[in-house]
Amino acid sequence: MSNFVVSARKYRPQTFESVVGQGSVTVTLKNAIKNQHLAQAFLFFGSRGVGKTTTARILAKTINCFNLSADTEPCNTCESCSSFNEGHSFNIFELDGASNNSVDDIRILIDQVRIAPQVGKYRIFIIDEVHMLSAQAFNAFLKTLEEPPAHAIFILATTEKHKIIPTVLSRCQIFDFHRIQVNAIVAHLKNIAQKENIKVDEKALHIIGQKADGSLRDALSIFDQIVSFSVNNVTYEAVLENLNVLDYDYYFKVTDAAIAGDIPQNLLIYNDILAKGFDGSQFLIGLAEHLRNLLVCKDDKTVELLEVPAEIKSRYQKQSAETISEFILVGLDLLREAEIQIRASKNKRLLVEISLMKFSSIVSSLKKEAVS
Repeated sequence: MSNFVVSARKYRPQTFESVVGQGSVTVTLKNAIKNQHLAQAFLFFGSRGVGKTTTARILAKTINCFNLSADTEPCNTCESCSSFNEGHSFNIFELDGASNNSVDDIRILIDQVRIAPQVGKYRIFIIDEVHMLSAQAFNAFLKTLEEPPAHAIFILATTEKHKIIPTVLSRCQIFDFHRIQVNAIVAHLKNIAQKENIKVDEKALHIIGQKADGSLRDALSIFDQIVSFSVNNVTYEAVLENLNVLDYDYYFKVTDAAIAGDIPQNLLIYNDILAKGFDGSQFLIGLAEHLRNLLVCKDDKTVELLEVPAEIKSRYQKQSAETISEFILVGLDLLREAEIQIRASKNKRLLVEISLMKFSSIVSSLKKEAVS
């Protein structure tokens, strides 16, 4: 039996070019290396799974590479790159701030800083989750960060920049890592699926991208889970079932019934949704997102904000053209109130059903107002 390697590790980027969704960061870092304008301390800030630690490792490898390519990428073949890729480089010192947050741990790091590199120009010190360091550890680290030896470069990574003391922030070049866009996640997953000979439905990948909430690592973990569940055939239905996601089709049907003023039909649809195991709160949030997407489709300039497959985008545009803006805005306001009320409601089903009745009565109410 072969040893399985999760996609997040197997396809971890090895060059700046392969980092997903952080073009502004990687271009700036490459230019700094090319022009020899490297700072001695960097702070990489962003939510989980967006490439902070990966980019830190690529930066560490690149600045010690002996044969940089014309576009400032590591060669991955020289002595420095090879030792890094094989995991035994003495020029890279990684510290996990969550489990090594005491003054003693920082003193060990400071002792390491004094040692000159054996191969290459620099020794690079990567501190992950740096916000977890204690106040005493930060103070012990401050002097070294302020006046490091010429061969030392620090790369700090954090998800909570506000927890880092200002005196540390002022000594770092700060790079904000963005949440990964759904389309970028989908493109990356399609590339992996092609390499692994896995059949994929693009609609399924979009659901994975949305569920990942901007984290590429989460998307890759979900992708591995679905691949195992569906035996190398990632279908839209498999993703809906495995991730407990409600099909787009339900929201289109509910909206169509509401426009037609068909209260019984919407109550029957909601009953079917409950029978599939979805709760009222999840349904209300999804319906509000659906109405937001319809509103976005009202203007050609904002259609690009819709992060859904092309097939679903066409359906949104068609339904949006058949729906007046007043209906959407009143519906959004109604659903916002229902989302607030459902948290304290003891009869959640009744509250959602009443909300659906009101939602299905919006068109008639608007007509009455227009007449009067």
